[in-house]
Amino acid sequence: MDKRFWVCGLVMSIAALLLGFIVHGVLLAPDYAALGAMFRSDADSRQYAHWMVLAHVLVGFAMTWLYAQGFSGSRSALFQGLRFGLAMALFSTVPGYLIYYAVQPLPASLVAKQLLAGVATMLLLGLLVAWLQPRRKVLAELP
Repeated sequence: MDKRFWVCGLVMSIAALLLGFIVHGVLLAPDYAALGAMFRSDADSRQYAHWMVLAHVLVGFAMTWLYAQGFSGSRSALFQGLRFGLAMALFSTVPGYLIYYAVQPLPASLVAKQLLAGVATMLLLGLLVAWLQPRRKVLAELP
């Protein structure tokens, strides 16, 4: 794992955290607030913020690592990014929200919003990691 991998992983982690904040902290915040005590209060959730950061760092570096394993220089980065993002959504995001729906009394409308926003987030992260291409040679290494 070279320097490019670590930079890509860091960029992906920051992007995942920012997209998560936009989706859950802004767009879906009113839906969560309407559920009352089912979720932590703002004050209580701040005590657990480090776990949220860790989760997004894991997402960023895992996606970077997995993408680097299957990168193909012969295919378009756009296609590969969308395919990878969709695979990640179907592997983690979609099943995760369906499981939450099965075990928590969440409104179907909220779960639908979570699913749509989660898939969109993974597609965007897939495009980003494809654009960053963690295994691409840096310009200085090219002849």
